Amino acid sequence: MFGKKKTNESPNHIDSLIGTDTEIRGDINFQGGLRIDGRVTGNITASGDRSSTLIMSKEAFVQGQIEVSYAIINGTVVGPIHSYEYLELQAEAKVSGAVSYKNMATHIGATVNGVCRHLDKAQPGNKVVTLIPPTEVASPSRLHLTVDLDEQ
Repeated sequence: MFGKKKTNESPNHIDSLIGTDTEIRGDINFQGGLRIDGRVTGNITASGDRSSTLIMSKEAFVQGQIEVSYAIINGTVVGPIHSYEYLELQAEAKVSGAVSYKNMATHIGATVNGVCRHLDKAQPGNKVVTLIPPTEVASPSRLHLTVDLDEQ
């Protein structure tokens, strides 16, 4: 409420811009906000401790891996996307590659040709509840429940 800004909030400004007529070959490491309107052949990685945002316009093209906190994609990506906080695939987005995300919004018209995997916070030692389907001996209307609660 008062004091410091949370470090996991999406930056609301753009620090770097790759223009429409620009083509970059090589990896990009950035902090803060990056907007791509041009072409990038290489990996795009957010570095540093603060949250990062990647914005790709519908003219943008990236061939390589993307690793960021927040991503808003409206262009073409050929390669995996790892979005650790929020991923938005807008109507013109075309992704060919695996997508890992914590939270994702997909607009009508966006396409993903690859596996989508939700990043959850399941950690070893968490309380686990396993549902086991009934065996042939048991009544088909019953479901057996096994509970494994780690004592800490």
